[in-house]
Amino acid sequence: MTTLRIYRFLAILLAVGGLSACNLFQRDLKEGAVVQLGSYYLYRSDLDQVTAAATNAEDSARYADQYIRRWATDLLQYQAGKDHSSPETEALVEDYRRSLYVAEYERHLVDKRMPKYISEAEADTFYVRHADRFVLQENILEGVLLVLPADAPSLPELKQKLTNIADEENIEYIEKYAYRHAAGYELFNTQWRTGNQILMRMPSNKWQKALAPNKLFEERDTASIYLLQVTDCRLAGEQMPIEYARPTIDKMILAERRVTFLKTQRDELYEDAVRYGKIRFNK
Repeated sequence: MTTLRIYRFLAILLAVGGLSACNLFQRDLKEGAVVQLGSYYLYRSDLDQVTAAATNAEDSARYADQYIRRWATDLLQYQAGKDHSSPETEALVEDYRRSLYVAEYERHLVDKRMPKYISEAEADTFYVRHADRFVLQENILEGVLLVLPADAPSLPELKQKLTNIADEENIEYIEKYAYRHAAGYELFNTQWRTGNQILMRMPSNKWQKALAPNKLFEERDTASIYLLQVTDCRLAGEQMPIEYARPTIDKMILAERRVTFLKTQRDELYEDAVRYGKIRFNK
């Protein structure tokens, strides 16, 4: 069948919405199948997804033809490769098949049966036991950052408020000031930020070299004033605060728990198979 005839055939096929009136393939085709290659079938629903973006019948037929060609060619290559497969290759295929099934089974066990809750005590114990794993690779800090226009008013009062952001009245003042005047504002006095995250908002990296708790940094460029009040910080090479390390701690604990859980499941599976005679030992 030439490409033009295929296009015409596909255009008709896609237009009529089915095959029942056309009787184009043998009668034992599965319902909804539009192409058969050996024991494999391609369904109209597959072609509908491919042709959804087409704006006319010709494009629709062309998209369908391209998809059918890829689908059929992949299957033909697979069948040819299987016909010429060596025992070694078949063994590898079987090993891979088993690995997929095992992985799926283990995923199901972990999702449905492995406890996910991690207590504070368990996290604290893990943090202390593996302290060497929780060393900062970069500076982190808590505080507040304002980006202001060069002519921002009442800077002395604002700076005074910034030196004590633990005071709720000062926080309220700063937020109102930021709403009226700031081009950018971020309050992170209860959540750690990395130095690089803050650097994205600052004009230079000079402040990181003098980073210290309870310190106000001011930088300027031609258009803006940058006020960074640091309430707390930890420097690269120091121990991570446990609250900062907690997401990593949880992941590590769950990874270790998964290994232990699956080993227990494998042992129980084997012991049950022996107990109930699924595994027999021939003398």
